[in-house]
Amino acid sequence: MRTRTMSGVYLPGDSTAVLRELPVPEPGPGQVLVEVGASGICGSDIGYIYHEHKGHRGVDGPAYRGVVAGHEPSGRIVAAGTGCRRFGEGDRVIVYHIAGCGLCDNCRRGYFISCTAPERQAYGWQRDGGHAHYLLAEESTCVPLPAELSYVDGALIACGFGTAYEGLRRIGVNGDGDLLVVGLGPVGLAAGMIGRGMGARRVVGVEVSAQRRRWADGLGVFDATIAPESSAERTAALVADAVGGRGALTTIDCSGSKAGRATAIAGAAEWGRVSLVGEGGTLETEVSDALLHKQLTLYASWVTSLTAMAELAVNLARWGVRPEQVVSDRFPLEEADKAYALAAGASEGKVVLVPGEPL
Repeated sequence: MRTRTMSGVYLPGDSTAVLRELPVPEPGPGQVLVEVGASGICGSDIGYIYHEHKGHRGVDGPAYRGVVAGHEPSGRIVAAGTGCRRFGEGDRVIVYHIAGCGLCDNCRRGYFISCTAPERQAYGWQRDGGHAHYLLAEESTCVPLPAELSYVDGALIACGFGTAYEGLRRIGVNGDGDLLVVGLGPVGLAAGMIGRGMGARRVVGVEVSAQRRRWADGLGVFDATIAPESSAERTAALVADAVGGRGALTTIDCSGSKAGRATAIAGAAEWGRVSLVGEGGTLETEVSDALLHKQLTLYASWVTSLTAMAELAVNLARWGVRPEQVVSDRFPLEEADKAYALAAGASEGKVVLVPGEPL
């Protein structure tokens, strides 16, 4: 029997995370109640909410509306409202972190992230998210979680791995060439693991932090991890050496930094394809030699679609790839403040909240 109240994590915007009690919601038509198995902490949570409530595309004014935080949830459905047709009690699911209008062209393509209708709401931003024992979710935002994958795996697919997958799909990673990943935070680690699964011949990472390079090396995914040199061109020369004397056919920047993006472009081989998925910052590049004369193609990608997320979950299970490998720290809800402080500071890999049984 479910309890009537539960704990949830809120972000006041002063670099703290606080726990509050709130009622366990009841699912309405087309909704499901998910018992949360795991909920990840995302870099956008840190940058836009944890330190300060900032605006974000798709909403007017502050993006965070004082709701339960967390937009990377995964868990088990314990109740379904009327009208639910695909999912029901006992199903294991990943929750896509945007509930769109369902009618615009972007929603019809599965890109709820790009919905601009007034009713668009993001879990953990405008509606209660996954940092709680239970989550009220729209059935339309649920993705099946394969039996081979854990709830922690599902939480990582819900955002970071989905983001990396979309960026790699855009540039067509396959066995014909090598992959360069710039920025080895959680999304960069995901890109390396997925790129390996997609068949990249060699996978090379570039990362400023020695601590993160050591963590990446321990995953057994990267053929080499490189500390950046004083210029993107000098770093690109090291990349070329690592992949056999030329640049990588596919590159992806997950750093969101000007220097990282320059490295992704400089490290690309002639006729290469470059993916940009890191948020924030600027892009500055010389055009003729860096882009035109190398015949490069640049792609920009924002998260992924509902259908691609479902496809990714199936592929990860088929490849035997477990996203939870990139998790360095797990915390119960009661230690959310400690978890956020670590995620905002010097965590080696991904930080995840695992709610456990409600009190």
